[in-house]
Amino acid sequence: MLEAQTDDNLLLSAKEQRLVAIASSTAKGDLSKLETELNSGLETGLTVNQIKEAIVHIYAYAGFPRSISGLQTFMSVLDKRKANGIHDHLGEDASPINDDRHKYERGKAVLETLTGNAETGPKTGYAAFAPMIEVFLKEHLFADIFERDVLSHAERELVTVSVLSSIGGVEPMLESHLKICMHVGYSAEQLKQFITLIEKTAGKQEAEDAKKVLDKVLGIK
Repeated sequence: MLEAQTDDNLLLSAKEQRLVAIASSTAKGDLSKLETELNSGLETGLTVNQIKEAIVHIYAYAGFPRSISGLQTFMSVLDKRKANGIHDHLGEDASPINDDRHKYERGKAVLETLTGNAETGPKTGYAAFAPMIEVFLKEHLFADIFERDVLSHAERELVTVSVLSSIGGVEPMLESHLKICMHVGYSAEQLKQFITLIEKTAGKQEAEDAKKVLDKVLGIK
């Protein structure tokens, strides 16, 4: 499993950079660019299961159509590589979940780990307006998905901010997840590098919009 770098003097690893590019290309629906990035990711050392996990994770933020199109593109890439005599490393599958707690409680615990904040007090905002979506978030996103250990929490957050930056128009959620990125170990310098990767993959406007949100998180005026 990959781990986030924590030294402010270090930049994102080659594998982390490829995760950003794969997630961004999938979210944008740029399948030609995605094909290139998938090959680069495999050559960099990402396993087949790590890439599959990242693309599946994306559906929670960009929808099933983008995620399924990404998986279909990945299938094609793997078939071509196999035909050319390239045998890619499958990697580990997700470990069984041995936790008897209700999924809501498990998801709540994962979210508290990600944010560093206790989930207490009455629900407000959208969670109070539509309580069921808050249940779905806890039970499905943060339990069913985030508990799977093929990718670490840090890697999942990197994939998440890549998707949110690429689809645009979700700045409040992007801000929340950039804060989580810092809490789980990514440095300011790594997140600044992340913005440059988004510009290369998603576009200049998407990068500029994401930079404004990151500057707010970092307290840069």
